Amino acid sequence: METDTGADVLRIMILTDHESRLLYDYYEPERMKDIDLIISCGDLSPEYLTFFATLCHVPVLYVRGNHDGKYDEKPPEGCICIEDDIYVHEGIRILGLGGSMEYIPGARNQYTEQKMRSRVRRLWFKLWRHRGFDILVAHAPARAVNDLEDLPHRGFSVFRTLMEKYRPKFFFHGHVHANYSRNFKRQDTFCSTTVINAYDFYVVEYPRDV
Repeated sequence: METDTGADVLRIMILTDHESRLLYDYYEPERMKDIDLIISCGDLSPEYLTFFATLCHVPVLYVRGNHDGKYDEKPPEGCICIEDDIYVHEGIRILGLGGSMEYIPGARNQYTEQKMRSRVRRLWFKLWRHRGFDILVAHAPARAVNDLEDLPHRGFSVFRTLMEKYRPKFFFHGHVHANYSRNFKRQDTFCSTTVINAYDFYVVEYPRDV
């Protein structure tokens, strides 16, 4: 968990891929009382996200995972989809790009590298208007930054390009589960960006003056 000794921090809880029994089945308001923002990196049921939006009284942002086709018919209630958008919360610019590498041709929420690059190109005006972004939120990892070699879990090279160009403070993702590899890495650094694999849940403290 990222920590900051100062009091003026934004506490962000990141959720992805696995519904935590600790947070859900054994929900305790005390555990969530200091959380200021919740972000989902995908592959969670809409009911799960709705639960937090209802009880926690903080914004719940989300992108879609490769198994979130149901969101088209039943999106999480009370939550904010940030796909292909830059959402600003307390001055922090949050860019959302969900989905995984395409391993089933034509499947929803799956993209080739070229398709993901096309999504990023279409964001040029938002990136220009907001002068970049502070947090990248995706479902898939970046290529060669704790991704896997099999196609379904391979990361996107364009995410590396975004981090190299805009130098965001954080990149949050999921998709690579903790039990997929002995080399699972919760936190890493690419360029000047702290990369977090938020499998299950993780809390980051973001200094409000950054």
